[in-house]
Formats: sequence, structure tokens, C-alpha cells
Amino acid sequence: MIFAIITHVPYLLQKKQYFAYAPYVREMNSWIRNADEVILVASIAKSAKAPIDASYKHENIELMPIAGFDVLSLKTILLSIYKIPKISWQIYKAMQKADHIHLRCPGNIGLIGCVVQILFPKKIKTAKYAGNWDPKSKQPWSYRLQKWLLSNTFLTRNMQVLVYGAWGDSSPNVKPFFTATYKEEEKRPIKSKRLEGTIKFVFAGTLSRSKNPLYAIQLIAVLAKRGYQVHLDLYGEGMERELLEKYIREHQLMDAVILKGNQSQLVLTKAYQDSHFVILPSASEGWPKAVAEGMFWGCVPLATAVSCVPYMLDHGRRGVLLEMDLEKDQAQMALLLENQGDYEEKQKKAVDWSRAYTLDVFEKEIGDLLQSN
Repeated sequence: MIFAIITHVPYLLQKKQYFAYAPYVREMNSWIRNADEVILVASIAKSAKAPIDASYKHENIELMPIAGFDVLSLKTILLSIYKIPKISWQIYKAMQKADHIHLRCPGNIGLIGCVVQILFPKKIKTAKYAGNWDPKSKQPWSYRLQKWLLSNTFLTRNMQVLVYGAWGDSSPNVKPFFTATYKEEEKRPIKSKRLEGTIKFVFAGTLSRSKNPLYAIQLIAVLAKRGYQVHLDLYGEGMERELLEKYIREHQLMDAVILKGNQSQLVLTKAYQDSHFVILPSASEGWPKAVAEGMFWGCVPLATAVSCVPYMLDHGRRGVLLEMDLEKDQAQMALLLENQGDYEEKQKKAVDWSRAYTLDVFEKEIGDLLQSN
């Protein structure tokens, strides 16, 4: 089987290996493990290899490099008009050669892929929509267009669309799905986490406005002012780093908040194991891996009620749904910090739920999905 991946995730080549964002690559390695050949249609990364990157695990990868683009300014819009025809042709050629077409959405390249795949109604196709599928959520027009194209069974044929969460009135080709990080064999007993001494929080994600790392810091600051001995480590890089560093300095939070930057999965796993809470006050999510990973290692999650997060947290029984109101959120956190029994109950429920979604289960589901086609 020739398996074509149409993706917005950029790659970099090092020592004859293709590297990209590790959580995405680990998932894709499950998709391509039984493919005879992989066609990778993606742009070239502009940055150097980082600890958060991982390599594709396949011996027969054909690369079709394409130009990256965005539509964030008049200049880039004009450049995109110039680039899109060539990108579309390259995607067409990859799809023409492939036995199985796999789209990664949402994204600019995914949108072009959604359009080009219409020309191949008989080819077997899957799409992974890694964003928020909630039809009631406010999203960019390009995201809404991708969702409409993917769920339109007249234009999009022979396609299974994997989304996070179960949403009413979905078209028959839309299937609720999940993602995973750890294998069954990696399960270890959970460390006892008493709400005594320093209470540790961990944030893992891009330091961007949409992920709201500043709110995580502000919540820690409020709890510290109330007398709680709290500490927050933030893992990740992004445009907000300078702003966060300034806020930490100005509010003298250097001892309570540390920016750790991008780190390997091994380092992040140790952070989850040693922390009481994982926090992600994000404005938009698909299936937030940081939340599921933290739960796997006994962190009680604090997250906003976006996408399928309320389902993941069982509407507050497996964690705390943040309201993005510091007064309300610090109040519900204070109640939890004073109740070890409630904390342990949420922790147990979080662990039991997250450990049902291992890579073993994920790979079996992917295998069944590919065989069913």
C-alpha cells in the first residue's frame, strides 16, 4: 500500500531521517507502520531540530516538499495566490500515486487537500481533524470550510473523518476518535501525592495567546497570595514567552513560576509524575494531549470547557473545569486544595479513564480502520 500524508506540519531532514513535532509524528508512525511506501507532502521547517521533535519510522519515504503559506496579511495573501496552484498540483500528483490518502486538518494545506481529494472519489481516504469539531464553536472561516467539505458525502467520497468527541447530527462518515501517547507496558503505579508542602502544577503547550499560559501564571499568583505553597513549571515555546517573562519579573514570581522551554517526552513524563495538577486554560482544543498525559500519571487536570474537554473531565468529576474567571477559579481550587479526599477521588477517576487510551488500543483501532477499507 502506498500511503500519502498531506499535512501542514513542517519537517526537517537530518542524517537521512525526517523529523517533525513529536506528538504528531508518534501518531503518524502508527498509521504508516504497515505501509509499503509513504509519500510525505509537507513544507520544510525553518527552525533547527528541537528536543520536542521526533522522526518518522519508515524505511521507504518519498518526500514531496511544498511551500508553506499563510493568509495573515495582504502581502502573504498575494504570495499565497502565487503559491497555491503549484501546491495543488503537487498534492494532486501525490494523491494520484497513492492507494490511501490521509489528510491532516485543520490547516492551510489540509484545506487544499480537502478540495483536491474531490477529484479522487474512488480512492480510499481518511482525514484526522485534530481541532475542535464542535459545530457551535466560533472558528475561522477556513476551518468551517474544511469541516463542511469533509462532512459533505457528495463531494467527499470514500472518506472516514476522525474527530475528537461525539457531536449530534454528524454525517455518517464522521467518526469519534481519540489519540494516545503511552503504551500499555509503560503503566507504572501512581506516586502518592499529598496536598502538603509545595503543590506542583505543570503546563505543557505552545506559549501562545490561544493556550493562555498567562492565565495559568495568574491563577498560581492568586493562590500564592492566599497562602498556598504552589509552584508552576511551563513546558513549551512560543510568541508569548517574552510577555510571560516580563510578567513573572514584575510580579516577583521567579520562585513560583519557571519557564522550562521545549523538552523531550521523557522530561515531560517525569514532570507529570512529580506534579499534583496539569493545567491548560486553552481557548481552543481538539483532544489536548497534555491533559490526557497528565491524567495518565496522576495529575488532576484543570482545563477549559472547550471541544471534548468536558467529556475528558467527566464534567468536573475527573478534574476542574476552568471558567476563566480568576475569582471563581481560585475559589474552586481552594476548596479542592483543602480536601485531600476529593483530590484523590478525582485523581483516581482521571487515571482510570486516561489509561484506557493507550498506544496499543490506538494502533489496534487504526489497524481495524485501515483494514475495513
